[in-house]
Amino acid sequence: MRITGISTHVVGTPWRNLTYVLVHTDEGITGVGETRMLGHTDALIGYLREAEANHILGSDPFAVEDLARRMKYGDYGRAGEIVMSGIAIVEMACWDIKGKALGVPVWQLLGGKVTDKVKAYANGWYTTERTPEAYHKAAQGVVERGYRALKIDPFGTGHFELDHAQTLYAVSLIEAVRDAIGPDAELMLEMHGRFSPATAVRLAKELAPFKPAWLEEPCPPENLKALEKVAAKVDIPVATGERIHDRIEFRELFESQAVDIIQPDVGHIGGIWETRKLAATAEAHYVLVAPHNVGGSVLTAASLQVGFTSPNFKILEHFNDFADSEIKKVVKGAPEVIDGYFHLSDAPGLGVELDVDAAAEFPQQQARFDLWAEGWEQRKPKGTEK
Repeated sequence: MRITGISTHVVGTPWRNLTYVLVHTDEGITGVGETRMLGHTDALIGYLREAEANHILGSDPFAVEDLARRMKYGDYGRAGEIVMSGIAIVEMACWDIKGKALGVPVWQLLGGKVTDKVKAYANGWYTTERTPEAYHKAAQGVVERGYRALKIDPFGTGHFELDHAQTLYAVSLIEAVRDAIGPDAELMLEMHGRFSPATAVRLAKELAPFKPAWLEEPCPPENLKALEKVAAKVDIPVATGERIHDRIEFRELFESQAVDIIQPDVGHIGGIWETRKLAATAEAHYVLVAPHNVGGSVLTAASLQVGFTSPNFKILEHFNDFADSEIKKVVKGAPEVIDGYFHLSDAPGLGVELDVDAAAEFPQQQARFDLWAEGWEQRKPKGTEK
C-alpha cells in the first residue's frame, strides 16, 4: 500500500480553526487526522503542501515511525509547532489507515487496552457572564450532563500579578463553582502561564480550600526554574506540557520533579505514537498523563487511543459538548461522554470519519484567541460579538 495524496479541510469558528487531513492510498483506504492551530492554520497547510511532495507521496502508511522521522529530520532545521503538528495530523491518519486495513482499532495496535473507559473533564463551559451566579449555574449544567470533572481559569486578564480585589473575585468564582459541583467532582485550576512564581504560589494557597485537582501552567512555560519554585511551595499537583512540541524536550521537566501531570497535545507533539512513547517515559517517572485536547472529535478519538493503552493516563479534556458543540456533526462516530467517561470502541482505525460536506458548512475564519483580552473566556473575539 502507498500514499497517493492528501487533502486538507478546515472547519472554522471565530476563536478556533480545526484542520483535518485525509490521507489517500492506492488501495482505496483513507485515513483522517486533525489538529487545531491558533493563528497558524495557513502556515500549517503550506507546510503540508511541501511535505506532501517531499516526504508523504509514495510512502507506506504502515511505516508510521519511518514517515514521522523523515518529516521531522528530513528537512534540515529544528521542528517546531507547525512541523510537529503537520507530522501529527498525517501520523494519526496513517494509524487510522492501518487499523482499517487490519480490521482492528488503533488501541489494539498500541499494545491493547488497559482500561475500558477514560474519564473526561469539561472545558469551554464558562462562556457566560463572569459572575459567581452565572458560573454556579453553568457548572451545575456540566454536572447535570454527567461530567465529574471540569476546568476553569477564573483570573480574568491577570498577568504576572493579581491585585487584592481581583484575587477576592477569583476566589468568589471558584467558591461558586465548587458549591455547584459538590465535594466529589474534580476541579482543575488553570492559570494559562499567567503569573510570576510568587503570585502563582499565593493564589494556590488562597484557593487550596476548594481542593483543586491540579494547578495548570502556573507560570510561563519557558522557564523551568520558575516552575520548580512553584512546585516546591504548593501542595497541589502541578500540570503542564501543552506548549512543549517535542517529546525530547520533556526530559528536563521529568528530571526536575516539578510536574505531577503532563499535558502533551497529540495534535502538536507528532501524533499518537509519540504521545504513547512519552506516556511510557512519564510512567517511569511516576507522572500521570492528561492530554491537552482543544480540537474536535478526530483529535479526541486519537487521544483516546493513548488513553486506553496507558496505565498512567489520568483524564482527557473535552470542549465539544460546550464550546462550538455544533461542529461535532462534521465527524461521524464522534466519541461521546457518557456518565463522565469515554468508553472503549471496537471500530477499526480511529473509529471516526470526516463528513466533508458537513465540514464545508463551517468555512475557515480569521480565528483569534487572546487570553489577555477582556472577556476572553466567552470566546468571542472582537468584531464577532452578536
